[in-house]
Amino acid sequence: VSVDTCPKMPVIQVTWLPKACRTAAIRKDVARAIIKAVVGVPGAEITADKVVVRFGESVDTFPLPAGHTAENVDKPVES
Repeated sequence: VSVDTCPKMPVIQVTWLPKACRTAAIRKDVARAIIKAVVGVPGAEITADKVVVRFGESVDTFPLPAGHTAENVDKPVES
């Protein structure tokens, strides 16, 4: 798959144990830090507009939260 046919690459999946403290705002902060870290590696040749960070819970009964990109990571958290 080339980057031209895949609008968002890489997709980074974070799977963690569910905790009440891991709110939408916390997920956005973590996504922002991950995007900054990945883009900050010169040899990776990745721009922020191509990174998607998704979060999953390790328990099947929890819904999968929305993904974050460089385009929405700084927007206010929607409830």
